[in-house]
Amino acid sequence: MKAVFLDRGTFSEGIELPAPSGVSDYMTYESTPADSKVIIERCQEADIIITNKVKINAEVISRLPKLKLIQLTATGMNNVDKEACDAHNVTLYNVAGYAVKSVPEHTFMLMVMALRAGIHYHEKVVNGSWATSNRFSLMDVPLVDLEGKTLGIIGVGTIGKRVSEIARVFGMTVLWAEHQGRTPRSDDYTAFDDVLAMSDVISLHAPLTDDTKHLINKETLAKMHKQPLLVNVARGGIVDSQALADAVNSEQILGYATDVFEHEPISNDDPLLSLKGHPRVIFSPHNAWGSKSAQITLWHILTQQVADFING
Repeated sequence: MKAVFLDRGTFSEGIELPAPSGVSDYMTYESTPADSKVIIERCQEADIIITNKVKINAEVISRLPKLKLIQLTATGMNNVDKEACDAHNVTLYNVAGYAVKSVPEHTFMLMVMALRAGIHYHEKVVNGSWATSNRFSLMDVPLVDLEGKTLGIIGVGTIGKRVSEIARVFGMTVLWAEHQGRTPRSDDYTAFDDVLAMSDVISLHAPLTDDTKHLINKETLAKMHKQPLLVNVARGGIVDSQALADAVNSEQILGYATDVFEHEPISNDDPLLSLKGHPRVIFSPHNAWGSKSAQITLWHILTQQVADFING
């Protein structure tokens, strides 16, 4: 079978990504533009498409008669038209469970860097501000501890639960948010609005769906009575960027630490960029998932899935 990998460049250099067993013709591209014509041209003879974030729409799927499998190198599947896959008998696979160490650790990197104003103080050291301050210790922005704080988690899957475990080791109280508007399913969960009101830090781990689109908006931000830090390692679209920027700028919330954005790479007119100088704001370029070990694990899972598909 022929497989085409459309965006190998989404993996780090030096990570070996051998062809799955059963693939006899393997073509890779570092990147592929969001152009249906180009995608169709590259995949015309392909039985299998491998991709991370290239958008595969209905037109593309309908014009690839040999296509049997779209294998994503990610968990989210928003970039592929699932209905078109069903209509043309194309199987769609994602990969899950590969970043259960990488994403939680990245979550706490963002959280601690924001609470301790890490970027702010780094700049103070390297730009000479500390040297000219005549102070042995510079603390113009308060340092905030994790211990004793309440962490609200929205999205209690495998990663959310791992974040909970780490938070408790730090001495944090953890609240699991029930879905918005629903009665808590058990004593393990807390009503959504109560989590917003009671949390010192809120961490997002939910998928992007119709229900979670702009879940964090002007109305829900107003319910965050303790002026929490918001951490987002889920999907950028869960947050209304303008409402979030307004909330940080007005000190309605403490800050924002995020790995994800509504448009990626981030667009020049994204309201979040107005926060770039804020001491409790930290951005990373959607790489929370990508520790070296996570990338290797992902490819092992993917190659096994593709081989199983080929073998029926």
